[in-house]
Amino acid sequence: MRSVTYSMGLSLDGYIVGPDGGFDWTVPDPEVFRFWIDGIQEVGVHLLGRRLYETMLYWENADQDPSLDAAELEWAGLWNPLPKVVFSTTLSAVRGNARLASGGVAEEIERLRAEPGEGDIAIGGATLAAEAAASGLIDEYRAMVHPVLVGGGIPFFPQHERRVDLELVETRTFSSNVVYLRYRVAR
Repeated sequence: MRSVTYSMGLSLDGYIVGPDGGFDWTVPDPEVFRFWIDGIQEVGVHLLGRRLYETMLYWENADQDPSLDAAELEWAGLWNPLPKVVFSTTLSAVRGNARLASGGVAEEIERLRAEPGEGDIAIGGATLAAEAAASGLIDEYRAMVHPVLVGGGIPFFPQHERRVDLELVETRTFSSNVVYLRYRVAR
């Protein structure tokens, strides 16, 4: 069965964006960016909330930007053909290799797991991940922890009163003091 993973960059105090909505502190250095490039190759489909989808729209035409380096072009070449499912109540259409979800996240994950397919079902966006977590659908949490305290904003982890036991699978510390933590949900 395909695993459902939730990966994002977050501050040490647990936020994916700060109180001002900014996340410039998550811009990866070349070493961390290479790690993200390698990781996206394990993904078969990416589920996104509207805000993350709109942020990632930049990559739809990024290959036309002459200032991009080889790694950024490689990312665009992997990201653009990747199937994406966007969860939104306000969008009526999406671009690129994306489609709007026809149901809730639980129904979409169930459908994707039933279909033949390779690679993980990745979730991006804290609100969407919280919905999946509340239904017990996340198999792995992958946190790229940045050495900054932002003091508030949108939390990486869902704010609910449900205990989830985790098993540490992998860690990595980058030269920029960013730490990657990969946990599998203990079942």
